[in-house]
Amino acid sequence: MAEDLFDGAIGIDLGTTYSCVGVWQNDRVEIIANDQGNRTTPSYVAFSSEERLIGDSAKNQAAMNPRNTVFDAKRLIGRRFDDPDVKKDMTHWPFAVVEKDGSPLIQVSYLGEEKTFSPQEISSMVLTKMKEISEAKLGKTVKKAVVTVPAYFNDSQRLATKDAGAIAGLDVLRIINEPTAAAIAYGLDRQEKAEKNVLIFDLGGGTFDVSLLNISGGVFAVKATAGDTHLG
Repeated sequence: MAEDLFDGAIGIDLGTTYSCVGVWQNDRVEIIANDQGNRTTPSYVAFSSEERLIGDSAKNQAAMNPRNTVFDAKRLIGRRFDDPDVKKDMTHWPFAVVEKDGSPLIQVSYLGEEKTFSPQEISSMVLTKMKEISEAKLGKTVKKAVVTVPAYFNDSQRLATKDAGAIAGLDVLRIINEPTAAAIAYGLDRQEKAEKNVLIFDLGGGTFDVSLLNISGGVFAVKATAGDTHLG
C-alpha cells in the first residue's frame, strides 16, 4: 500500500528553547498542538539506559538526568568548537561538548554506552518530533518543510540547519529568516505597495533579536540585525 503523502509543506520554527510547527489550511495558518496539547514543544532531547526522549518528556526529567539531557543545540549548529561563543556557552551546560575535526559534538550516555552526536543530529531529532506532530494532525506522511532561522545565521549555520532537516527525512524547500516569517505572518507585505522599513522585535525563550527589514514589491531585505543572544 502506497503511503498517503501530504502534498503541501509544513512550517517549522526551530527555536533555541521551544519549537513549533504550522500548516496552511482553510486559508490560514494553524499552529499544531503536540500530544500534550501544547502548541510549543521544548527543543530538548534526553538519553537514558533504556530510551531516548524528545520534547516535553525530555525536559520533564532534565533535573534527574542533567548530563544526558541536551538543549541549546541551536547555539552549536554550524559553529566551530573554538568559537568564543561556544566556549562561553559550554561553561553553563550540564552536558559534555567534545571536539572532533574542529567541530563540537555532544557526548552522552545512551543505552549503556558513551555516544556522541553532532548538533545537526540533535536538531534533526527535534525536527522529527515536529514532523510527527504534524503527521498526527494531518493523517498523512509529511516530506516537505520550510524552516526558520535567525537573520544573523551565517551560511554554515543555515546549511547545517538544512542538513538537520534532511536527517529528519524532510525536504527543506526554504530556509527563511525569522523576522521575515513574522512580517509575512502579519501580512506586512500586503498592506500597501509602497516601499517601507519595518522593525521586528523577536523576544524568544533564549534570545532577543531585533531586525530592520526593507519591504518592497513583496521582496524582503534584512538591512540590519541586533539583539542579545542570551536574553529570553
